Amino acid sequence: HNSQFSSRKTLMPTLLDDISIARALHVLAVVHWIGGVAMVTLVILPSLVRSIPAHDRLRLFERIEGRFGQQVRISTLIAGLTGLYMTERLGAWDRFADPSFWWMHLMLVVWAIFTVMLFIAEPLFLHRWFHDRATRDPEGTFRLVLRMHVLLLSVSLLAVCGAVLGAHGALP
Repeated sequence: HNSQFSSRKTLMPTLLDDISIARALHVLAVVHWIGGVAMVTLVILPSLVRSIPAHDRLRLFERIEGRFGQQVRISTLIAGLTGLYMTERLGAWDRFADPSFWWMHLMLVVWAIFTVMLFIAEPLFLHRWFHDRATRDPEGTFRLVLRMHVLLLSVSLLAVCGAVLGAHGALP
């Protein structure tokens, strides 16, 4: 009989410290964010290309993506803030100087790409560029957007996989 697990009262402080809460929020934010990217990449974009006439595709995609875009801004913000908090609180900054923590570098790169896209590029020029290009060449534009989503999803999933393995000591 392990005394650590003898009562709920002694178990709770062990499980619900600030790092555990930050990690849980971080994982929830990443699941929403990257899961949404997977849904857009693997289901919505291919369905739009296959099933929706080119002249209706842009309007429907912008409606779906706009709703998800609002949500994912919050998720990426939470992921970034909790990642920063955990790195600072754990004194893990030195990991960025160690190549064996490549997964932390990749998480930061993926987060930075999405954050720049969502908060800077899209509002300043990307939304307008996409709309203009999709109006002129819907087929080519949606093929390009799908390829970019596949690339970003692939790199994101590599970061998630590396982070899970790395955080649990499975990587050198």
